[in-house]
Amino acid sequence: MHEPVTSPILVTGGTGTLGRLVVPRLRDAGCVVRVLSRRRGEAENGTGLMTGDLATGEGIEPAVAGVKTIVHCAGSAKGDDEKARNLVQAAVRAGTPHLVYISVVGANRIPVVSGVDRAMFGYFGSKLAAERIVADSGLPWTTLRATQFHDAFLLVGRQMARLPVMPVPAGFRFQPVDAGEVAARLVELTLGKPAGLVPDIGGPRTYGMAELLRGYLRASHRHRLIAPVWLPGKAARAVRAGANLAPDHAAGHRTWEDFLAERVG
Repeated sequence: MHEPVTSPILVTGGTGTLGRLVVPRLRDAGCVVRVLSRRRGEAENGTGLMTGDLATGEGIEPAVAGVKTIVHCAGSAKGDDEKARNLVQAAVRAGTPHLVYISVVGANRIPVVSGVDRAMFGYFGSKLAAERIVADSGLPWTTLRATQFHDAFLLVGRQMARLPVMPVPAGFRFQPVDAGEVAARLVELTLGKPAGLVPDIGGPRTYGMAELLRGYLRASHRHRLIAPVWLPGKAARAVRAGANLAPDHAAGHRTWEDFLAERVG
């Protein structure tokens, strides 16, 4: 059983898909939590919410002042390395807080070397660069890599269902994980000692991309044609080989079907 943390814990991206699940779990554990949001309206609508922009560094120093731990959940399709650098610089000036970072499975195995790779898979390269910034920061740190969340595939399904034909990368497989299960693991790591790079976390099953989309179409009572598309490049080849999967760390229990039944069905 963990002792309650009285010094504040800062959660970046605390209003996002993962952060909004991490914050109440930390508070339930007796922690004092600050939430960093880029959107001023969100940051002013609750206790402990602060406005700051990791991309520019604006507002970061007041947010990190006096904190014992930082849970870095803020993420985007690109630029995660710059955001991590700005956060680390402010954290180092503030002291030596434990920095807990959420990354993605495959960040170290999916090469992003060409223009085609960067256009399609730059997210993985950005996450790996951010991992290295965290590890080289001089701060005590913990990094957890997770597979993609169910929520991401729901968003993709909704967007692609607007098309009469849904193009699907041929040979791509995914291991979607429940964001709540990742949040629970992240809280456990946050309340523990710095552990460096910890074992990955993935969902209970692996699916082809077409299978994921067909599941969404069934749940939403839609019918669309699905057309496989072959993607070039080393990164796509790595994904086809399963570099984005964590079959030995299928720690999650909630399946894609469970998620769809609740969110779509």
